[in-house]
Amino acid sequence: MINSPQNDPQPFDTQARLFKVLTHPARLAILDILRDGEHCVCHMEAHLGFRQAFISQHLAVMREAELILDRRDGWNVFYRVADVRIYAVLDSARDITGQAQFALNRTGVNCPCPHCNPKTAKDGNRLVSEEAFDRRQEVPESALEEKKG
Repeated sequence: MINSPQNDPQPFDTQARLFKVLTHPARLAILDILRDGEHCVCHMEAHLGFRQAFISQHLAVMREAELILDRRDGWNVFYRVADVRIYAVLDSARDITGQAQFALNRTGVNCPCPHCNPKTAKDGNRLVSEEAFDRRQEVPESALEEKKG
């Protein structure tokens, strides 16, 4: 009976792998923060309170399972959910357990990412505030030549 085609567990392997990825609370928190679009690791770190390495490990597991996608923009890597239907699964689990929707505290969080701090400008490979970018003065070429000579 164990080897009968009717009891073959292989059709459920893919579903089981998906649920296995969803078993860690940190991964659920990361998916929850991605509900409103893509975010970088520094954003997740600031809002979730987890260390960068911890978040990166869980992102790697979810990327391997194809739950999330990433996009590189300069030094930042932005993550987003690959298929928004995952939220129907998460919402159903929340309904079954009777838990309320978790609301992130978005006030008083010091996050330098472009999502939280839209007044950032790219300066080469660094992000600097728009105000700091405007305060900088260009050094005339003649001043640079004087320093060389």
